Amino acid sequence: MKYEPIPNSLFIKNRKKFMDRMLPKSIAVFNSNDVYPIGADSTLPFEQHRDIFYLSGADQEETIVLLFPDAMNQKHKEVLFVRETNEHIAVWEGEKLTKKRATEVSGIETVYWLSDFDAIFFDLMTEAETIYFNTNEHYRQAVETQTREDRFIIACKQRFPAHKVAKSNPILQEIRGIKEPEEIKLMQTACNITEKGFRRLLGFIKPGVWEYEIEAELLHEFVRNRSKGFAYTPIIASGNNANVLHYVENNRQCAAGDLILMDVAAEYANYSSDLSRTVPVSGKFTKRQKEVYNAVLRVKNEATQLLVPGTLWAEYHKECGKLMTSELLGLGLLDKADVQNENPDRPAYKKYFMHGTSHHIGLNTHDYGELKKPMKANMVFTVEPGIYIPEEKMGVRIEDDVVIRESGAPFNLMANIPIEVEEIEELMHG
Repeated sequence: MKYEPIPNSLFIKNRKKFMDRMLPKSIAVFNSNDVYPIGADSTLPFEQHRDIFYLSGADQEETIVLLFPDAMNQKHKEVLFVRETNEHIAVWEGEKLTKKRATEVSGIETVYWLSDFDAIFFDLMTEAETIYFNTNEHYRQAVETQTREDRFIIACKQRFPAHKVAKSNPILQEIRGIKEPEEIKLMQTACNITEKGFRRLLGFIKPGVWEYEIEAELLHEFVRNRSKGFAYTPIIASGNNANVLHYVENNRQCAAGDLILMDVAAEYANYSSDLSRTVPVSGKFTKRQKEVYNAVLRVKNEATQLLVPGTLWAEYHKECGKLMTSELLGLGLLDKADVQNENPDRPAYKKYFMHGTSHHIGLNTHDYGELKKPMKANMVFTVEPGIYIPEEKMGVRIEDDVVIRESGAPFNLMANIPIEVEEIEELMHG
């Protein structure tokens, strides 16, 4: 792994939080992701399932975590299964976790080879009454591929039809949504790497540069700072491309006078950052561009102040809509009649700002976290309003990542990344 070692105390705490919420005589099992084939002998780069990483720090394929707080044998309360390594694997694929190293990484004392899983799991299931399955219930999930977790669930139900079934996801939504100090530190590192990439760009962007060249500059800076690369598919959208919310082709030449919207950020140690900035290709905003930009920035700043303990996510977005409506009126994009006659299910502001303002961020860019309960301290959210005006071939989005605190304003993990018009212009001309 490129990232520095993470203290296993984080994973020990995470497992305790999960196990404290388990039913009596219950087992929870978490599987790593598959290595996905492309064709021939090619595969996609491996990405660890974030839940198993959260609970163990084990960052390799063919890995299983088993939690059984009421196990009769003390050593089986926490078990990690890893792929057996040997000299041949080491030569062809590189170093894999040994049992000793697996314990050092995870803090789990009992480590078995994966080949021992079936026999040990059967023995432990004779002591258990309930099995926790880790299904994907994220509100944005749209998974069509059968996962390693899916196959395990099918096989387990066939093999143990008399056991009760429980869901891991509600527990994970609760505990993963509230970050430990170590996690916030890792996310700050991801944000700091993102800052380096963005500052690099301000001296690079000019008329004639291609969007993919900007992407390449970022990737260079991210990887040289111990990141695997982008936390999500980068959006580098100049001119009218900014009005396509998930524009990822990045294949247009940047033209003088255009704005360029960049939704790009680094990961670090599997933790995401999520940044949006919009800058002028020529290095200076026009009067109209500046008006729209500052309107978005005001909404971002005011919305950030609403992220405090006790805030409800749905109500927060309604308030953000009111903030945006006011700015759109000021810009002449809406008039009072538009607002008075709006459909409550499709408010007038949605014509120019059609996405949400905030989402949880952490091990996933759109992270786990409870959305129907009041916000709590140490939740981390994006704040990302935007105004999109196809008729003016302009789109502006500005986004930072912030930590909710017990009292006072949220802590901005991206506070050092240039955001004001004057600073951006000065750095682009520097």
